[in-house]
Amino acid sequence: MPLAPVNDGIEVFYEELGSGDDPPLLLVMGLGAQMLSWDTELCELLVSRGFRVIRFDNRDVGLSTKLDDQTVDFAATFAALLKGQQVEVPYLLSDMADDAVGLLDHLGIGAAHIVGASMGGMIVQTMAIEHPERVLSMTSIMSTTGATDVGQPGQEAMRVLLQRPPADREGAIEHSVEVSRLLHGPSFPFDEDRARRKAAEAYDRSFYPEGVSRQLLAIVASGDRTAALRGLDVPTLVIHGDHDPLVTYSGGQATAAAIPGAELLTIEEMGHSIPEETWPQIVDAIARLVERANARA
Repeated sequence: MPLAPVNDGIEVFYEELGSGDDPPLLLVMGLGAQMLSWDTELCELLVSRGFRVIRFDNRDVGLSTKLDDQTVDFAATFAALLKGQQVEVPYLLSDMADDAVGLLDHLGIGAAHIVGASMGGMIVQTMAIEHPERVLSMTSIMSTTGATDVGQPGQEAMRVLLQRPPADREGAIEHSVEVSRLLHGPSFPFDEDRARRKAAEAYDRSFYPEGVSRQLLAIVASGDRTAALRGLDVPTLVIHGDHDPLVTYSGGQATAAAIPGAELLTIEEMGHSIPEETWPQIVDAIARLVERANARA
């Protein structure tokens, strides 16, 4: 299996698509989501535009290392973090960014174009802040800065975010389908059969809700990146739907406003998902960003 040792005993499962001679494009997925959430068809679109696409499972999800020894009282720790208290958490977004950099090291890649969705957007932002020499360009999709006054979930989205899925296969699949329906957005067609197939594939590959709790604590404990984002000097694209119920649109606006020269691509009616109908627009925007990065270099 393609497992890469990346950081203090952490191994991540990864996959490469495209030619090794093409510019590397590292895809980083969000909270509790396996690398399969980067649809293969979307990856192939990126490959057709001349990219070496790399997707991987973050720690605590999919086929990457699970931190079973890092037990924590989630409810108490989460409540303390929301009150602004300093508490220990198993890891931070910085550690997850180090995992991604470790994967680049394993693959012999000095610098890459990086794309992150949701929590993955937070991770690639952290990569650009802490490892700027490894970043050729950055795309942050449906993400936010970590500031508590922007990008906050709506009440229903928060309820779903904190709800533990059923452990049985059918219950977990139905829960995943309903979450996908809630987050999808009001206007793009929701393909329930496809959502159910993807949920079943994810469950059969790895069902591990414990990791979601630790990843969520990492997000909250990592704090506000706004000041550090203002110091970035990297070609940046921010993509956000204006009907996102989980990381609301203000998060994307704030991200683009904080990063000098960042482009904000607003996709009307898109929720917290990347519908197939948006893929050509998103791929074109990433390709233009890379062209801009190459011209500057």
